[in-house]
Amino acid sequence: MTGSLTLPMLGLILFCVVAETAREVCFKQSASENAPLKALAKPVTWLGILLWAVELFTWTAVLEHVPLTIAFPLMAMSYVVIVLAGAVIFKENINLRHATGVFLVTAGVVCVGVTGL
Repeated sequence: MTGSLTLPMLGLILFCVVAETAREVCFKQSASENAPLKALAKPVTWLGILLWAVELFTWTAVLEHVPLTIAFPLMAMSYVVIVLAGAVIFKENINLRHATGVFLVTAGVVCVGVTGL
């Protein structure tokens, strides 16, 4: 482990954030049916599972080179991106308290990201 965040590793972390967001959107889309077995029959569910597997291998590669104390907080960007995806794709409501929490998570991620460079 090099102990620092390089640009290629930051790129892989951002890929993990995007993959995690896409996975959650796929699972939310497939969860529209009440029965879990019906959800398993949907291709979007399997796309989410595929994204999970790709993210797993990518995340493992990140952890080989970046300290967990830097990599994991940067993955918290997924919380922000998933909230935004929910608002844009599923028209979910974001109230002021929710937006404040998202802002605070973003501020924390920025602090960690600057520390790791």
